[in-house]
Amino acid sequence: MAPDAADPVDAFADRIFASALGAFETLSVHLGDRLDWYRILAERGSLTSSELAEAAETGERYTREWLEHQAVSGILAVDDPDAEASARRYSLPPAHAEVLTDDESLAYLAPIARIVASAAAQLPGLLDAARTGGGVPWASFGKDMRDAQGDINRPWFDRQLAGALASVPELDAVLSRPGARILDVGCGHGWSSLALARAYPEAVVDGVDVDGPSIESARAHADEAELADRVTFHLDGGEALAEEDAYDAAFIFEALHDMPNPVEVLAALRRVVRDDGAVVIMDEAVAERFAPDGDEVERIMYGYSLLVCLPDSLSTPGSVGTGTVMRPETLEGYARSAGFASAEVLPIEGFASFRFTRLHA
Repeated sequence: MAPDAADPVDAFADRIFASALGAFETLSVHLGDRLDWYRILAERGSLTSSELAEAAETGERYTREWLEHQAVSGILAVDDPDAEASARRYSLPPAHAEVLTDDESLAYLAPIARIVASAAAQLPGLLDAARTGGGVPWASFGKDMRDAQGDINRPWFDRQLAGALASVPELDAVLSRPGARILDVGCGHGWSSLALARAYPEAVVDGVDVDGPSIESARAHADEAELADRVTFHLDGGEALAEEDAYDAAFIFEALHDMPNPVEVLAALRRVVRDDGAVVIMDEAVAERFAPDGDEVERIMYGYSLLVCLPDSLSTPGSVGTGTVMRPETLEGYARSAGFASAEVLPIEGFASFRFTRLHA
């Protein structure tokens, strides 16, 4: 499309068309990720459609169509565009391979395609939920969504969390106490809990989450990391925790906005964490206030909220329905209602698109 930029109708039509291009490319990335096409190209180099299809055990015709789509989209390189279709050789540039296949890289974004695909699959349920005010529970989004959520955050926890926490001396001192007990609420696949245990080798970490399959995965990851003696995982939402002063510190990593009852969960943390301990919430670094000219962080967080997080939260009767775009004053309001005196944004910057907030007793 080549609209007249001076015509607002054409300009907006062009924007919607560009969004459709991005949507199709994102879904094609999902195919390349889940069918191992990217991984095989990254490992073996230049391949024809037949060679890739044989290696991936996929149909040649689908494989060829995907390769051609990826080439015209600028994701793959092609050796000789003028060659016969069956003879063309395609390769994955190294920079693109890091983003699409290196699950230890901070630039790893293949999971975001899985998130989009999983969200799109639930659109019929979301349509019904929007009409009734109900929700779409997390379990409905399936294994791809669950795994993608863990995979996209894992490199940041593995590579950056220890340094981020150590950069705040008062917090580091709490976590470094001999025999410190640390609670991780909404732990998911357990990557945050394991990162805490590695960073503070004298600490014991308890991870809790309401999703059974995630807890099973977390336990397996603890076994694989040989940390099961210091990191344990429990099926629990956190709001019923009752043992007073049981923990030195508690964290909620990118989960408070999903919880249907955030005040009750924070009140439990106020109860179980010692007054001289630390309660830290890591959540999305959205703007302080709504504005119609929001940046890309605002735009993607509203997308997550509308299609995933808000429907999940509203699937629980009585949910407050926070959504992904949890403004700082909303978090502080929850904290004060839960018995905390104040909320302090910690000087941790450059940790993906997250903000760390410490709640003070």
